[in-house]
Amino acid sequence: MIASNASVSGCAGVHGAACAADAPPAGGSHRSSSSLTPTGNLVVSVFLGLIGTSGLVSNLLVLVLFCRFKVLRSPINLLLVNISVSDLLVCVLGTPFSFAASTQGRWLIGAAGCVWYGFVNSLFGIVSLISLAVLSFERYSTMMTPTEADSSNYCKVCLGIGLSWVYSLLWTVPPLLGWSSYGPEGPGTTCSVNWTAKTANSVSYIICLFVFCLILPFLVIVFCYGKLLCAIRQVSGVNASMSRRREQRVLFMVVVMVICYLLCWLPYGVVALLATFGPPGLVTPAASIIPSILAKSSTVINPVIYVFMNKQFSRCFLSLLCCEDPRSSTSLRSSSRVTTKAVRGGTLTGQRRTNHLLYMVAALGRPVATAMPQLGPSFDATYDITKAPSSDNHQPVVVSLEAH
Repeated sequence: MIASNASVSGCAGVHGAACAADAPPAGGSHRSSSSLTPTGNLVVSVFLGLIGTSGLVSNLLVLVLFCRFKVLRSPINLLLVNISVSDLLVCVLGTPFSFAASTQGRWLIGAAGCVWYGFVNSLFGIVSLISLAVLSFERYSTMMTPTEADSSNYCKVCLGIGLSWVYSLLWTVPPLLGWSSYGPEGPGTTCSVNWTAKTANSVSYIICLFVFCLILPFLVIVFCYGKLLCAIRQVSGVNASMSRRREQRVLFMVVVMVICYLLCWLPYGVVALLATFGPPGLVTPAASIIPSILAKSSTVINPVIYVFMNKQFSRCFLSLLCCEDPRSSTSLRSSSRVTTKAVRGGTLTGQRRTNHLLYMVAALGRPVATAMPQLGPSFDATYDITKAPSSDNHQPVVVSLEAH
């Protein structure tokens, strides 16, 4: 985006020549063309303050729920906690500095602080994006290979979490070593990758960053959730009306996830590419700060979509508000649920596909002939794609049916 010239001290050592060229004359006042108006800075600071406060509270609440309620301590929920940790770190180590800079209309902690800010925000942002992709792949693999799923096996999830951090470091450390650089962006109140550099060194990094840290996670998310929807449709013949309702619920959640992902990150990526490949001055300060705010808003949107839309987390949240004893949290699973036994995973090769389909039907909560009792109309089977089904080969699959 546009390098800030609002303050010589704010970008010294980063774009020194540009700063010197636009420095205010002695004894006079001058506002650079790349700066926002006082009203614009006030609006930005208000939005950043709201995002920082909301993101801090919501992500901190996720961690409190995970620590307080043992029922939430499953491998796939650990992925949700990893996303909340990365978003929480953005709210603690990033947003306060851009908020303070917006209130003053200039960057406040110098060139070294600018590089540090750009690095940590890029690091935590990419961790969040990759974790969303890992989460979608985990849900997909759990659904497609249920006989290998184990709700007590943390190794695979911990590997995914470690991968998200290592992958992010692989893409955020290079600017510190000379492949591109970190510097001021937009009106000069935030810092990020130097989008405006036209050198081959910088352009090659930006292209790779766009492809491997934005487009690739998005494709993984769309592919995995698309496969989940197809899996639901494959068993729609068991109970057409119930399948249609479930399909609509899962489709709604998937569409919300994809739209919010694009809303938060696509504008930022597009504006960054315009600043990189477009003519100088194409992206105005106001146009460059809006995508940055949208990207930061993901710290609030992620816990709402991935956690508080999760029925398990929402019940624990209500229990926390009611000051219930966490040791009695097992009632969260049993008070409104009736469990029945379904089919075992098949061991014979010829029956593998049939049993796999029956497992999918059972996991989705649909009644299977002779395997599930007849229930009254007050019961509706639901499937939560945020949860991984347990499939111990020595135990029957358990189907949960929620009373409404």
